[in-house]
Amino acid sequence: MDLLQVAQIVIAVAVGASILLQARGTGLSSTFGGESTAYRSRRGLERTLFRLTIVLIVVYVVISLLGARSASA
Repeated sequence: MDLLQVAQIVIAVAVGASILLQARGTGLSSTFGGESTAYRSRRGLERTLFRLTIVLIVVYVVISLLGARSASA
């Protein structure tokens, strides 16, 4: 295993953990009859975790593209 593969595994685990730690919203329940009566914005730790998840996903995609590029060369 090279460094890019190890980084992909570590970042994938971190993305999974950050997604699981986020507060659950209504999701598809509003589609099937549930009502969402409150609109709220992310604040504090929830906002930080949301942004961290986005950053981790972007880093994962960049590392994946670098790995694909180095494998084809």
